[in-house]
Amino acid sequence: PAAPNANNLTNDEIVRGLKEALTVGAANSASSVSKPDGFYGNPQIFISFPPEAIRVKNTLEQAGLPGLVADFEKSMNRAAEEASKKSLPIFRNAIVSMTVADALGILKGPNNAATLYLKSRSETDLRAEFIPVVRSAIQTARVSSYWKPLASAYNKSTLLTGGSLVNPNLEDYITQKTLDGLFLLIAREEQEIRLNPAARVTDILKKVFSAR
Repeated sequence: PAAPNANNLTNDEIVRGLKEALTVGAANSASSVSKPDGFYGNPQIFISFPPEAIRVKNTLEQAGLPGLVADFEKSMNRAAEEASKKSLPIFRNAIVSMTVADALGILKGPNNAATLYLKSRSETDLRAEFIPVVRSAIQTARVSSYWKPLASAYNKSTLLTGGSLVNPNLEDYITQKTLDGLFLLIAREEQEIRLNPAARVTDILKKVFSAR
């Protein structure tokens, strides 16, 4: 039989296929990053020292205190892993609202078109949900308690040079990096479904994405 093409698909099939692709991608990504070491053990999304405070990191490493820096970075990644546990219901709500017009545009769009759609529909809600979780996780993972000795050691090292301490908003920084990591992984899941037939794990995914 002839291979299916997009013109043979009903609008309902296209919508179901795109929703399924996003659901699979979001579920896999959320599950991956919300586990221990989901962020900390993944160099692609590992949350490193805030760029605006990089001189603190450099000063302390040069002073022979890399352990303080490592503990602080680990605590930030633990907070991101905790926040990610709240993401899947929000993703699902955004996916449910997909229209036929949305789906047609996504199907013919670039390899991250579904991810961009999901981001536009969910990022605001995710941020609102993540901030209190990150705030709590900062306490649980002792992010602030790791930051304070860094700041204190940096202050002492800059007494003679007159350097000023930076104080990044760790809550905002961790929240944004959590979002960035999630959407990066979802985009990769989407690309895999689009390009690799073996990643199409349901009948509707096989039908819709083999027809592109």
